[in-house]
Amino acid sequence: MWKLSAFADEIGPELDTQLATLAQESITHLDLRGVWGKNVLALTDDEVARIARMLTERGMRVAAIASPIGKIEIAADFAPHLAEFRRALATAKALRAPVIRIFSFFMPEGDDPAQHRDEALRRLEALVRAADGSGVLLLHENEKDIYGDTPERCHDLLRSINSPILRAVWDPANFVQVGVQPFSDGFARLRPFIAAVHVKDALSGTGEVVLPGAGDGQIAETLAALHTSGFDGVFSLEPHLATTGTFSGTSGPVLFRQAAASFKVLLRERGIEWA
Repeated sequence: MWKLSAFADEIGPELDTQLATLAQESITHLDLRGVWGKNVLALTDDEVARIARMLTERGMRVAAIASPIGKIEIAADFAPHLAEFRRALATAKALRAPVIRIFSFFMPEGDDPAQHRDEALRRLEALVRAADGSGVLLLHENEKDIYGDTPERCHDLLRSINSPILRAVWDPANFVQVGVQPFSDGFARLRPFIAAVHVKDALSGTGEVVLPGAGDGQIAETLAALHTSGFDGVFSLEPHLATTGTFSGTSGPVLFRQAAASFKVLLRERGIEWA
């Protein structure tokens, strides 16, 4: 049965509000990106412990640490970033989160991506080594303007590193925003690596983020193919319907619930059960 999660900071900054809205939608998992106006990696140990208590009280769990690891320039000093990643690992352990989201580094505008391939691989391999033995799965997101923002380069990274603890999170809106038809151009190639999906849609041309199923992210086709192929992963609502930024987006409670309702319609139309 598919699991439904959400980037709860899309709802608002307060954890109480986030969890109450998720409960209204019968969503019991969240991708932890931010809370109380702080990024997940800026949280103190006491704040992480407080989150753990609040989740336990409500019967909820963290599906992923939605970290910003890999969202720096590819030429920036990597050592401090690797230290931040170790903080992500500690936070995942404290919250019993099975997944950490990562990226493959922003490239200078206009550069040929090929000239940055070796460095992107070197940095991702270092993250994989640091995570080895932690029990955490690293999921690479196809964020626009990073090295791995196309299906071809995502596949190259995943195949070249060839680690069982590095997999892909499929973000259809991000693919649309770099001129890719997600399902047509990339699904078959990346399907063996897909371990999670971000529920986010966008219009080609403008890149405007819209309700799931209302854009050009080919979400319906993707759902059908995942269902047929026996996918049993997590779908994380990340609507981005109010604001979109480099490190986060917002929707507010009303738009968030509209996005949740739209996605549930897509699931019900295909007879797909979720929890």
